[in-house]
Amino acid sequence: MSQSVPMTPECYERLQEELKTKVRVERPKVVQDIAEARAHGDLSENAEYDAAKDRQGHIEGRILYLNDRIARAEVIDPKTMVSDKIVFGATVTLFDIDQEDEVVYQIVGEDEADIKQGKISVTSPVGKGLIGNTFDDEVRINVPSGIKIYEVLDIKYI
Repeated sequence: MSQSVPMTPECYERLQEELKTKVRVERPKVVQDIAEARAHGDLSENAEYDAAKDRQGHIEGRILYLNDRIARAEVIDPKTMVSDKIVFGATVTLFDIDQEDEVVYQIVGEDEADIKQGKISVTSPVGKGLIGNTFDDEVRINVPSGIKIYEVLDIKYI
């Protein structure tokens, strides 16, 4: 059996909406584009046809991916979590020892990770390194650029 994919309710809804758009809007449009390009004649030198077929391949691949992720989704609402440890969905305030600065991250699924929004994947080196730690812990995490050292200042589930 396939491994479940943890995600927040917001991510689950976003993936479902994207799937609906791909199936109901983008797929029919590209099929229409292919039909129009095919009507122009010789397919061997038809750039419009080739571009439409490429788009179709990307759309179909994304539909397969989205169906898989949604089917394996384990939706976890951080608002319902109660834990003194860092687990999926936690919003953590850390003190970066090297940078002498505070950072705030939410531990989320791969499909919603966005460092610019302070969301890191549970499967990233930092995400993995933080899981299981508690308030006031000093956490050493091996990242591609070396070792990061954080002190856990706060853990919230919001």
